[in-house]
Amino acid sequence: MELRHLEYFVTVAEERHFTRAAERLLVSQSGLSASVRALERELGAKLFVRTTRSVELTGPGRALLGEATRALANVRAAKEAVAAAQGLLRGTLSVGTEQCIAGVDVPRLLAGFRAEHPEVEIRLRQAGSRLLAEDVAAGRLDLAFVALCGPPPQGVRLTPLTSEQLVLLCHPRHRLAGSAGGDGARWAELKGEALVDFQPDWGVRQLTDRAFAAAGVERQVALEVNDVHSLIELVEQGLGVAVVPRHFARKPQAAGVCAVPLTEGPQPVWEVSVALPAGDAASPAARKLCVLLDLPEGEPGPQPV
Repeated sequence: MELRHLEYFVTVAEERHFTRAAERLLVSQSGLSASVRALERELGAKLFVRTTRSVELTGPGRALLGEATRALANVRAAKEAVAAAQGLLRGTLSVGTEQCIAGVDVPRLLAGFRAEHPEVEIRLRQAGSRLLAEDVAAGRLDLAFVALCGPPPQGVRLTPLTSEQLVLLCHPRHRLAGSAGGDGARWAELKGEALVDFQPDWGVRQLTDRAFAAAGVERQVALEVNDVHSLIELVEQGLGVAVVPRHFARKPQAAGVCAVPLTEGPQPVWEVSVALPAGDAASPAARKLCVLLDLPEGEPGPQPV
């Protein structure tokens, strides 16, 4: 089985489109299709269901995807380990982060890494924490900055960076805005409010879901977004209220909204961590990035799984 065939298969699975996969790999579409057919012949199974609009994995394709991703990650790790043993740091550093993460300035951190290790290609993916942690477990990311609610996926360890309380964001003329300088708002007072929140794979969404349940307050997310600035803008326009980590309220874009402490109920803590492969499986590049974070290089974190 050729590694090239596995790489082509994984790329098609990620793009769900042969043309886009060929463009990403810088190969001809006919050559890509021929490689996938060769892999299907070798395995004796059809890996994709092709339609005029999309490409979907079959059952055997889904079974192969995880193993193929891990195999390619192991090959890359082997190459990087040999280079590191020779005193070189090359290859790729793949980093994931949720938006507006606290405890780390990701652009500044990556710029510092680039200055020290110019031969390493940096790749960045922004998504919800749960998806990022799954990518670390599958070997698609070297590490990720996440705010998980609950334990990490199997094969991932977390090293905490920082934590903070949640606050309510509302329009300055909202009925609860006056509580900002006093005793704060009670969770029960949020019953019936139109809520702005993130998509379900975000760590803060999972945390607020649990907090409302613990407070015994039924809620319906009226406005679901996938970026922090859109959330703030919707609150600023009076279209809803939002429960978010405290540092969101300190963003310049939040100058037009009111931040209200939440009291008399659950006090959930939003914890930001670095997600790394369990044990000593972190790549040489990921270990060097941890050094820039003042984390012990390659030392397992406190939550092995």
